[in-house]
Amino acid sequence: MANSFATPTIIAKEAALQVVNNMVMGNLVHRDFKNEFVKIGSTVTYRKPVKFVANSGADITSQIQDVKEYTDTITVDQRWNVAFSIPTQDLTLSIEKISERYIAPASIRLANRIDASLCGLYTSVYNTEGTAGTTPNTFALLGAASRKLNNYAVPMEDRRLVLNPAAHFQAADVLKSLNIPKTAEGALRRNYIGPLADMDTYMCQNIKSHTKGVGTGTPLIVGTITASTGNPNTAFAVTTDGWTNDTTGIVKAGDILTFAGCYGVNPISGDSTGELQEFVVTADANSGATTGPATINVLPAMVVTGAYKTCTAVPADNAVITLKANHVSNLAFHKNAFALVTCPLEVPQDASGSMMTYKDVSIRYIKWYDGRTDEQIFRLDVLYGVKCVYPEFAARLCG
Repeated sequence: MANSFATPTIIAKEAALQVVNNMVMGNLVHRDFKNEFVKIGSTVTYRKPVKFVANSGADITSQIQDVKEYTDTITVDQRWNVAFSIPTQDLTLSIEKISERYIAPASIRLANRIDASLCGLYTSVYNTEGTAGTTPNTFALLGAASRKLNNYAVPMEDRRLVLNPAAHFQAADVLKSLNIPKTAEGALRRNYIGPLADMDTYMCQNIKSHTKGVGTGTPLIVGTITASTGNPNTAFAVTTDGWTNDTTGIVKAGDILTFAGCYGVNPISGDSTGELQEFVVTADANSGATTGPATINVLPAMVVTGAYKTCTAVPADNAVITLKANHVSNLAFHKNAFALVTCPLEVPQDASGSMMTYKDVSIRYIKWYDGRTDEQIFRLDVLYGVKCVYPEFAARLCG
């Protein structure tokens, strides 16, 4: 019996549901923007939490602090679609059959693209744990990412660990004796491994591997570095030399660097973590001639005082620079570390279609008829943006 398959609203709703149910990373990050976010053209603007320093004593005359409130934006620039045609006689199929044959496979592809975009945000994450090139295979190695989050005062609730397939099997072996409860539907449930060191642990096939820049030579800091007094999430330029001369891509965006004498700090207390602060390279850099000089932009900015302090001190002249080797970038993070925002697409006035938002994920569906082949043509579109909103709330678990 023919049913309501031809109704655009039903198709759009089913597509949105299928996309949401087939995401892993997309269901683990922050995507509820109704209260915090304001759409401005092709960007979404958000405010970062204000930070303060606690002072002692009764007299606050010299302790009144200026409020520094930073904002940032997410660019809504990811546009993906799946288009397909079906014979008109299939329009008589039930919505369940249509979904199984056409909508679900198309939606899975869109969900996969969203997950891949989110996993690609590892290049903004500067804290790491684990050994590059070695898959973590014990509770201590897998759970080390939680220790790193603890060092940086990341909230205990809503922590996730997302692993590539190789690390997933190691984690599943570690947790095989546990009774894993049903916690979610769709792909998220299928890829749920279990709780590990205060993190809900999942597998995602879109976890990325990072290939570092050339990185050869004996790199050192050059001259005196002036600490930043501004936004710690603004790229910070570091002057270096000692790299191999005239080399393109001596470092690449996403590379992890440490500088001798520059230690990380707990963002609440400001005390040293006892570990060198890690910095992520924000843009590819080349080395020059003679002494192998290179100016490298990194995050976080080197802030050594105040509420936004990121490290104990700037590195001294000739401080040794260490570059982390190639690695798989498994991700440990608080939900709010990464953000996904989808924006509704307009349905053209002369088109048959519908736009549907389901759990803050918007999908547009449009159809038209091709009289040459007696086929109905469909397209599903998503428009979204992703960003690492709070890189300090995440860590790479290297493999």
